Amino acid sequence: MNWIVILDVLYVIILIIVCLRIVYDTMSTNKTLAYLLLVVFVPVVGILFYFSFGINYRKRRVYSKKLVEDDALGRKVIEEVITRTDLNLRRDVRVIGEAKSLVKLLLKDSYSPLTTGNAVKLLKNGEEKFPEVFRALEGARHHIHIEYYIYDNDVIGNQIKDVLIRKAKEGVKVRLIYDAFGSRSITKKFIRELKAGGVEAWPFNRIRFILLANPINYRNHRKIIVVDGNCGFVGGINISDRYINDSKYSRHKKKETYWRDTHIRIDGPGVQYLQYLFFCDWNFCAKQQLQPNQHYFDTRNNPDGHENVQIAASGPDSPTSTIMLSLVKAINLAKNEILLATPYFIPGETILNALKVASLGGVSVKLIAPGISDSKLVNAAAWSYYDDLLRAGVDIYLYRKGFIHVKTMVIDDFISVVGTANMDYRSFDVNFEVNAIVYGSKLASELRATFLQDLNDSEKIQPETWRNRPVYKQFPERIARLLSPLL
Repeated sequence: MNWIVILDVLYVIILIIVCLRIVYDTMSTNKTLAYLLLVVFVPVVGILFYFSFGINYRKRRVYSKKLVEDDALGRKVIEEVITRTDLNLRRDVRVIGEAKSLVKLLLKDSYSPLTTGNAVKLLKNGEEKFPEVFRALEGARHHIHIEYYIYDNDVIGNQIKDVLIRKAKEGVKVRLIYDAFGSRSITKKFIRELKAGGVEAWPFNRIRFILLANPINYRNHRKIIVVDGNCGFVGGINISDRYINDSKYSRHKKKETYWRDTHIRIDGPGVQYLQYLFFCDWNFCAKQQLQPNQHYFDTRNNPDGHENVQIAASGPDSPTSTIMLSLVKAINLAKNEILLATPYFIPGETILNALKVASLGGVSVKLIAPGISDSKLVNAAAWSYYDDLLRAGVDIYLYRKGFIHVKTMVIDDFISVVGTANMDYRSFDVNFEVNAIVYGSKLASELRATFLQDLNDSEKIQPETWRNRPVYKQFPERIARLLSPLL
């Protein structure tokens, strides 16, 4: 009996210490409350869950973005980035217009430059992306850098592997980063074949014991390809057969589901920040000191390019939630229209209120979200936010043709956001993410057209019908919303 009392006292002491750590360590109020509820009401398991998934790497700065070790040289590079952005702003003052404040935010927060003279190509689904990727890879002369959350050991994954090995044997330097959690289907044999063929390949955050592995929570969700320092790809499409709606790939899919997604190709100096992100991530996971030079960072404009591009990136290596801040700023700039598509909508109060303010202020706000989702729990949490938006006048559509994995936003036919970040806590606070922001009407009009096409395959939610759903449907959504900061 005495041992039971002693164990109870020890557990209470441990519980108090863990609660104090959660309060001190967790920056988000919602996440703090969620973790406190979890460790208090789910004995032992809640504490184990927190230590597996709740450690705040951003506060501890375990990851570092420092690429240039020489502080004087680093300051010079930053000065050049600021000078070049100011010059581009003055040169294109009428083009950038009121978006200047968004440009300045990203410049001040993460030294992300505004670049001009880029050619940007919209790629819809894997059917359009992968042929473009193969053309770029085949044309590589100096290096190929690839960084992906999901790299599957399937048809398209092996086709790209074969090209990478062949280019490496031709003398092209090929480097690959894959997320250890997202790319679980990659086998040791697959990696051995890459390395034997001359490709350098490293997992981001190697996971040695999948249970109680905090790195699982901090996933590299980026999808980046950089070829010869002046051609880049970014967007939502991973390297996997599931993103290709083609019969010759369909038999390799787990489910016959139509996948709708969006990617872009950038040619020009807008690729430089994608390259910078790759260098930082490479030096972290490969434990190398790959240093920048003119072969890796091409400053030339594309002769056919007229697009202004800026990159927003954030993760445990950044002091602030850069992507979330940039999205809020873009929403606040809207005067007429916001078109938003996301597969996971758990926005938090900041984004939620920004969308409500925009809609109540007369801006037409339209959201496309999945009708068919790959996560019932996440979908339930997302539905709990719909009532607030519907009451504010936001139009919400559920995509019915298949699973919509698109992560895009269009503001007033001028600001376009295409990237890897979902509209959720994980993308804002936990994952390594990257978005491309393009200022100009060309891409915005193309994205708007594809958004309107997707509306034809979507069902509009009727506010009155939604509010009158039975309680047994709404209650699980409320429970899911309590857990949303942990999803």
